Amino acid sequence: MPSLKDVATVTKNLDQLASRLHAELTDGDIDFDKMERLADGISEEADRLASAFSTMAKALRESFDGGGEGESEGGAKGAAASDGGSAEAGAATG
Repeated sequence: MPSLKDVATVTKNLDQLASRLHAELTDGDIDFDKMERLADGISEEADRLASAFSTMAKALRESFDGGGEGESEGGAKGAAASDGGSAEAGAATG
């Protein structure tokens, strides 16, 4: 799992790439190949950032849910399925 330091490095890279792209747009020679490479780099760093946050969020959810399996959403759904879903069936017919 990535650390917060790893995520900070990714955001720093993202900021630098965005600054370079902005400079190319406002002060540069408008080199579309260069801007494409910079935009691709921004996209890749943003994907890395999203993936890191997703991994962290999943780990946190699992650590909170790990102590009480029956208490989680999956446990509640599993309980409804094990009794044939009678509450859902009753709501549909009643």
